[in-house]
This record gives sequence, C-alpha cells and structure tokens, in this order.
Amino acid sequence: MNRRLFLLLPSLVVVPTLAACTGTPATPSDAAAKRREIDAGVDGTLTRLFNTASSAQSLVNDARGVLVFPKILAGGFIVGAEYGEGALRVNNAPVGYYRTTSASFGLLAGAQSKALIMLFMTDDALRSFQQSKGWTAGVDGSVAVLQVGANGQVDTNTARAPVVAFVLTNAGLMANLSLEGTKISKLDI
Repeated sequence: MNRRLFLLLPSLVVVPTLAACTGTPATPSDAAAKRREIDAGVDGTLTRLFNTASSAQSLVNDARGVLVFPKILAGGFIVGAEYGEGALRVNNAPVGYYRTTSASFGLLAGAQSKALIMLFMTDDALRSFQQSKGWTAGVDGSVAVLQVGANGQVDTNTARAPVVAFVLTNAGLMANLSLEGTKISKLDI
C-alpha cells in the first residue's frame, strides 16, 4: 500500500462520520419524527439495561436525570470518531435532546455500536449538565462507569458517584471503559 493511500484511509472514515453530524435545520414535522425515534430508542435501551442488570432499575429510579444514547456509532482506522443522539429524561419525561461526539487517535481499526446510559444522581450534577453549553466527561464532570457482577448486581461503591454510567454493546454490559473526552451538546430539535 502506498503512503498516500495509507494516510488518506483515516479521512475516509472520519469525514463521512463528521459530515453526518451537521446538516440543514429540520422542519417541525422532521423534528417531531426525530424526537419520536430517539424516545423509542431510549425506551428500548432502558428495557435492555433492566433485563441485563437487575439492580439498575432502582438506580434509574433514584437518579435526578437519566441521559440515554440508544445508538452510538464508532469507527476508525488510526483516527476514530463516535457519534450518537439521545434524550435527557427527568421524572421519566424527556426534557432535552443531545448529541455525543468523541474522537481518538492511535492503534485502532474497526467499527462498533454501543448504547450509553448516564445517571445524574444529584441535583447539582444534573443542574451543572443542563446549564453547560457543551459538557465534556472528565472535564466538566467525572463519570464513574458502573461494574455489574455475574449476579446482575451493581457495584454499590461506584454507584455513589454524582454521575454514573452504563455502557451496553451487542454482547452486553461493557466494563473497564473510560468516557473521558466524550463531548455532549444539545440538539436543536
């Protein structure tokens, strides 16, 4: 493989991904359809979480806010990118729609899809998130990724953090994952 093609390959993955993140403003009917699509994905993701981790439902019920990204697509070759859309629910009602993006550089190749569920366990953590113009995990707030045991129980020590998260893949819950650098911003829909 020649050097020019080798250096061009990462942009073939990243440019289409980033292009999909921008676009023209949606019409009101398109925006309503997009909200319904995201809400349906959120419902399905929460159901899947509750079936996977039996103690997750009580954590979700105790959370001040629940931010769910039903499908985050990630891909890359040397340079990687992630993008997903989701909804923030307070008292089980949607209060806003958000996008998540992330970029990485290093020895990576491939693609995957995952779901992210973030629980804001305190009023301060939720308020800080809602008042930000763009929230970045690890900068604006740290996120503890919850570990689930073989019995489906959540590690209660980690669950005491102000912001906790579950990451689901097609294979189930993902462990030992860092969300630092994940950028979350509001969608205008």
